[in-house]
Amino acid sequence: MTATALLTPTEDHAGHRLDFLLVTDMVEPGSRVLDVGCGDGSLLALLRDRRGVDGRGIELSREGVNTCLAKGLPVIQGDADTDLSDYPDDAFDYVILSQTIQATRQPKVVLENLLRIGRRAIVSFPNFGHWSVRLDLFLRGRMPVTRNMPYSWYDTPNIHFCTIRDFVELCGEVGAEMEKAVALDAGGSPVRVTLPWWAWNLLGQQGVFLLKRR
Repeated sequence: MTATALLTPTEDHAGHRLDFLLVTDMVEPGSRVLDVGCGDGSLLALLRDRRGVDGRGIELSREGVNTCLAKGLPVIQGDADTDLSDYPDDAFDYVILSQTIQATRQPKVVLENLLRIGRRAIVSFPNFGHWSVRLDLFLRGRMPVTRNMPYSWYDTPNIHFCTIRDFVELCGEVGAEMEKAVALDAGGSPVRVTLPWWAWNLLGQQGVFLLKRR
């Protein structure tokens, strides 16, 4: 299962999502890129236009695939949980999973496939450990509904909520080396202070990680 566009973070003056700009800056120009759960192709188009990548995409929804094709993007319909195993090792320089891992059935297997298929993987996700989520759960005793996670518990596509700390531990389990890790605030901008993981876990509404195999 894949799900995309779960966030509506602040955009720059040109209408580009700030988290997408951060991901774009992590990709070397001219790279081979696979965007898993690419939605309407906004990130893939940005990578094509700004970094000149040889980009491909996988998207679960037919509507998303059609939108991508209309933009001239080579995207196929597929499922991150079942279709990544069909790709050979080191098929791409980067494999991107943006705001999707929490909507997969087997996040660990998906992450292992990302690291197998790509020389590097870029993963971003909403942080369920943010202080506002914890406070809402503590005071109201109900699953939070926030700007970053705007669904009720009974209709959310998110089936594996995680925190930044959870993801760091998962990276250790699958043997992933973190080349870069950024916590983003509510507006989609990086948290600019150097803090331990537990503080990022409280202050970051999103996490963005650039990974490679050890």
